[in-house]
Amino acid sequence: MIFPLHCKYVGIANGTPCGERVYFLSRYLVRETGPGGMEVLEVEADPAGTGLMRDVLSTRVLAAGDEVCRYPDLVNVHDRTSLVRAALRSGHRCTVFFGHDGQTTFVLDPDLSGFLRVHVYDISPPRPHLSATLLDLERTGLFGDLEVVFEHHVRDIREIGADVYPCRAAGFSRTLDADPVRPGDRVAGCLTARDLVRECYGGEVSVENICPLEAVESEPFIARCCRSERGGLGRWNGRFGAVVHWGASPGDIAEAVRRVTAAWRERDGEGSGR
Repeated sequence: MIFPLHCKYVGIANGTPCGERVYFLSRYLVRETGPGGMEVLEVEADPAGTGLMRDVLSTRVLAAGDEVCRYPDLVNVHDRTSLVRAALRSGHRCTVFFGHDGQTTFVLDPDLSGFLRVHVYDISPPRPHLSATLLDLERTGLFGDLEVVFEHHVRDIREIGADVYPCRAAGFSRTLDADPVRPGDRVAGCLTARDLVRECYGGEVSVENICPLEAVESEPFIARCCRSERGGLGRWNGRFGAVVHWGASPGDIAEAVRRVTAAWRERDGEGSGR
């Protein structure tokens, strides 16, 4: 796959106002070839040249004709994972994208196999804060340089069919924070819920664990947990990942993603997790 690391390396070449020269940062050119047609070129500028515009030493056509399509909508050119997915859906060997501010980039021979797969563990309802925040951050292009694919594992705790759930925020009719627990009740909760039940009702009430961290099966991962002492990088269920607090800020979540991906790649090299 060829996907320029930054749009500054891609130029538009629909004319030659400065002759057969290119901008000194240009590594690729996108050129219209007729009504609706485009081609993508790889160019080598003279490294010994000076000034903003440099002589071209060589040119190679990477894709042309039916191999190339123009993505119909303006995009965030920094959301690299999303653009590769869009290129895969296009059915063409090369997809050219245009950004909201006029930037241009392309994806040639799209392939996500080299991106790092990070597993996200969360629960719903209410809103799965970690999973939803990552989706929001990803759309901004914040993780573009990391080349990661998030695989979301969000458990719907309503499927448990419990009598009592953790809190009113999720919209359940009976919750630990507002209602008494009766003998025989099935309680859905985590370690904190277990502690609360034990303190208030003794050890005769069973609690089904819904903590996202307990569901970890793949690595590297990022999971949400209400126990602050579990936060940070480490291993859980024999898997390596990052744990963020239940109410972590977007900044904290983004930092956790960067830390876990850097640590994983430093330890195991580039590529996908398991």
